[in-house]
Amino acid sequence: MEIFISAGEASGDLHGSHLARAIWSIAPQTRLSCLGGPHLQAEGVRVIVDNRSLSVVGVSELAGHIRAFYSAWVKIRSHLLASHPAMVVLIDFPDFNLFLGKFAKKIGAKVFYYISPQVWSWREGRINKIRRLVDRMAVILPFEKNFYASHGIEVDYVGHPLVDVMADLPDKDQCDRLYHNFSGPLVGLLPGSRRSEIKLLFDILMDAGRIISWSFPAARFIIPVASSLDARDIETRAARWSLPVQVLRNDTYGAVRACDLILTVSGTVTLEAAILETPMIVIYKVSRLSKQIGKRLIRVKFAGLPNLIADRSIAPEFVFLEEPTAPRLAECAIRFLSDPALLDQQRLELRRIHKQLGAPGISARVARLALDTAKGVL
Repeated sequence: MEIFISAGEASGDLHGSHLARAIWSIAPQTRLSCLGGPHLQAEGVRVIVDNRSLSVVGVSELAGHIRAFYSAWVKIRSHLLASHPAMVVLIDFPDFNLFLGKFAKKIGAKVFYYISPQVWSWREGRINKIRRLVDRMAVILPFEKNFYASHGIEVDYVGHPLVDVMADLPDKDQCDRLYHNFSGPLVGLLPGSRRSEIKLLFDILMDAGRIISWSFPAARFIIPVASSLDARDIETRAARWSLPVQVLRNDTYGAVRACDLILTVSGTVTLEAAILETPMIVIYKVSRLSKQIGKRLIRVKFAGLPNLIADRSIAPEFVFLEEPTAPRLAECAIRFLSDPALLDQQRLELRRIHKQLGAPGISARVARLALDTAKGVL
């Protein structure tokens, strides 16, 4: 049986690799190929297109990468026509993946959506397209099942894959020995996994760090670099600031667990921080055009996933109503770092979120659902 996995982003690459491993553990003769990155490649999945060539965010940013997307589509289309997959697994990345899903249906493949589009957040009109194209959906946030089921879509809540990914991490004492063996606070600066995010947010985070260091001279800073980015480029950028900062590759979770506080983009990383029980301040910024379009389409009050799950503000956000600026971020961070009770309260709230994310074994549950769906065409 042939299955194609479409994971256009760094987080999808990670979760797709665990899904691939689980599929092979159940059905070892399955042939897997993908749009993916280093995690899927390391797992042994044949990479048709490297997803790092498609790393953009926002409508106006997408316009500048049309050629890369078209090139990826041509390669994937040719591969699907030659391989005749029983199923295409879509992982997040909705604009590209829904287009791909339409083609998959045309050639007779089943369409399985894992880590669904956040249509409950914005562009809810896509729900009709999803209902037409998707044979089965596996959702990872507690409130998503009722939303999709209410629109007539076959859906299963499987729990969040981060529960599996992060099940066997070193404890906080071990992480502190590696990264926090000094008396001042350790602050994480997480500018995102896309080059467009680095362009918009990196300088703001570094300037905020500089202001924080004026109030906490003993503070140190750490930048965990996503696998989709060039660590040397981040080091070169960071060197422009006179700030005690360490750029780190390959141990984001250990670094975040050691931090007293992180300043982070919205997205999956906010849920990772919740599982690690690390207090956070959530930020995001897109181009002016993307912001104007987003104002018309976004339907939720929060950007950070812990806040969305709780349906209230657990972590401060500088996203929709209040844009991130270095002074605003630094002022909020200094308030938290000056009051251990505020940090402890957020840790307690994050622990409650963690408990809602399901029991370990998520990737195996998704693999069984996917294989069951694929068998419908054999």
